[in-house]
Amino acid sequence: MNRESYLKALAQGLEPLFQAHGATYPERIRFTCGWPSKGAGARRKTLGQCFDPAASKDDHHEIIIGMGLDDPIEVAGVLAHELCHAAVGCEHGHRAPFKRLALSIGLVGKMTATTAGEAFKQHVQPILDDLGEYPHAELDYSTVKKQTTRMHKATCDQCGYTVRLTRKWIDQAGPPICPTHKTTMTAT
Repeated sequence: MNRESYLKALAQGLEPLFQAHGATYPERIRFTCGWPSKGAGARRKTLGQCFDPAASKDDHHEIIIGMGLDDPIEVAGVLAHELCHAAVGCEHGHRAPFKRLALSIGLVGKMTATTAGEAFKQHVQPILDDLGEYPHAELDYSTVKKQTTRMHKATCDQCGYTVRLTRKWIDQAGPPICPTHKTTMTAT
């Protein structure tokens, strides 16, 4: 079983819990494990993300579970949070419809950062026992080297005209020429 099939099976296992609280989520959902589109390296990390079907070319909800998670209970809590978005509609954000559903299924805490409460943990543990080990190991985003700027500034000493260019072009063609004064610009 790979991560995607594990997440799909976990979502199917959670479906009766959602139905018991009057909610269903769409059938057209894809699950993956990856870096969320923003906030993966932030101090307050984004742990999961649910994309509205309008963002998908073939009209699917797309749910991403963060690569930094490997504890099955935490994964289940994040997946349930994202399934709440799919069930009530992403347009509601973390407002009332989302909050009602999240609290009713046993998620606790601030709505933008819910965690699995005791009731949710008791419900999900048998599902996790049946699924076995989550087929993923935590990835540490802090080890990803950040790209630094590769652009160098060149300035005209006479008028202050400024351009940015790569070191490659400075080395191959020399510093640029000011279009106004036709003099060589100073590259730093």
